[in-house]
Amino acid sequence: MDLIEPLGWLHGAAARDAVGAGLACALAGGSAAFALARLLPGGAVVPVAAVPPRWRPVLDRIAAPRPWAGLAERPAVMAVLNVTDDSFSDGGRYADSVCAIEAGLAMAEAGAAVVDVGGESTRPGALAVPVQQECARVVPVVRALAGQGVAVSVDTRNAATMAAALEAGARIINDVSALAHDPAAAALVAAWGCPVVLMHMRGLPDTMVGLAQYQDVAAEVVGELAGRVAAAEAAGVARAAIALDPGIGFAKGHAANLDMLGRLGVLLGLGFPLVVGVSRKGFIGQIGGEAEPRRRLGGSLAAGLAACLHAASVLRVHDVEQTVQAVRVWRAIHG
Repeated sequence: MDLIEPLGWLHGAAARDAVGAGLACALAGGSAAFALARLLPGGAVVPVAAVPPRWRPVLDRIAAPRPWAGLAERPAVMAVLNVTDDSFSDGGRYADSVCAIEAGLAMAEAGAAVVDVGGESTRPGALAVPVQQECARVVPVVRALAGQGVAVSVDTRNAATMAAALEAGARIINDVSALAHDPAAAALVAAWGCPVVLMHMRGLPDTMVGLAQYQDVAAEVVGELAGRVAAAEAAGVARAAIALDPGIGFAKGHAANLDMLGRLGVLLGLGFPLVVGVSRKGFIGQIGGEAEPRRRLGGSLAAGLAACLHAASVLRVHDVEQTVQAVRVWRAIHG
């Protein structure tokens, strides 16, 4: 697969001037640009203006705007609302539906463009939850939030839960298995015509740690996600409905997480919006020396803004108010 890794980043007026002069290529239709391109396979680095014809279609896909799910601002903030008892950072905090609904409304009030409701933990080592239990957890919360005008996504890999949540008012499906776990999921998403996030993961939550071996994590993640896109499209999912998530922390060790986060631009060559979730994850704790996930705000903001530099369209976060403020400042500086 031919890929381009954007290098020589530019922002704001410098980016606009360089693009206008033909010296840089815009990133995802936004205010950022890049002046150099690493051509993959091979690794040759060339000025954007000298990209060979073979790679020009990839360049065009990187440059193209990518509207998705009606989200007006980029990057948008997607709030994590786990209605579980065993999620890695907030398990049990919102297990009661009344508390979960109040929290979801507060997240929307704080500036979250989407509230992502999940009823099954997919942390490393987590075991599957019966679909009936997952539905019982998420559906009342989805229905209440959607009834108040909140844009809701449902974080699930099960088609029955997807259907129940969509019927309750969810607008977006966020599937950590990229529609691979449940054979009925892709056709369901296609039938509803709803936006969907395809996340990269290998294996299952209880097996993925043993599958975290890569020669080139960025190239392999792109290749595997391209396969999931093809499968989704073959099932009738519209290309415009798809966003991609590199799956930071899923079937990836410490070094792979950092490499993937630093090379997110490679994913732009597939032509889809990027949803990035780094909030409170283990690699942040390793770097910052913080064992308690809820005390990883500073590292989460740093990692999230790094994703913004690579044209992430959506940041999936726990700390909504602080992230919204950070993104607004980042946008003002780099816009």
